[in-house]
Amino acid sequence: MIDVLLLAILGVVTWCVASDGAWSAVVTFLCTLIAGLIAMNFFEPVAILLEGISPFFANRADMIALLGLFIAALFALRVGFEQLVKLHVEVAPMAHEPIRWAFAFFTGYVSMAFLLTALHTAPLPREFLGFRAERPNFLGLAAPDRQWLGLTQFVSEHALARGDGHSFDTARMKVASYPNSEWSSFAIRYATRRERFSTGMGAAAAPAQPVTTPGAPVTTNPGF
Repeated sequence: MIDVLLLAILGVVTWCVASDGAWSAVVTFLCTLIAGLIAMNFFEPVAILLEGISPFFANRADMIALLGLFIAALFALRVGFEQLVKLHVEVAPMAHEPIRWAFAFFTGYVSMAFLLTALHTAPLPREFLGFRAERPNFLGLAAPDRQWLGLTQFVSEHALARGDGHSFDTARMKVASYPNSEWSSFAIRYATRRERFSTGMGAAAAPAQPVTTPGAPVTTNPGF
């Protein structure tokens, strides 16, 4: 079921974005990409604020903050761009169709990947509608959520690096026989929280922190 929903999101977004032409498709793609990165950077601090406002937001705050920031940032970027850049770029007829459909597809894929990532934070069972954190959830062929998490982590390590060695969703620990010392924990932390929520065990608790080896330094704050 989740595969069908993701395919529908990809198709609908691609069609809607492509219908506005090549120039608009490029702008919409850039705004969607930036809005997604902004939401990933700030959703946890906003979620903490929401949880302090009302018990209603317990278990819901992360998803509300993530989607709310994405929608607000996308709206602000799109409207702001239209107000600041009052021009329309004419694209050569030969390039118009490939450009509008390519960037419309990119926008659809980014939107699908972001929404799939947001599902990890939902107050739902660990597995639902065919969704599993460990599974390639898009037709069994790709894992857009893990691709999006990887992009967010890459950007936090390079273009948006803070200079203190911190990066998005990185737990640093040494595991015997593995050369890698940096591990992503987003998917498994939220999978653990959904499992606790569905079984009534610590439903209001924050996402579980990854298990580490004794004495190993860990950094899990997802902010850039």
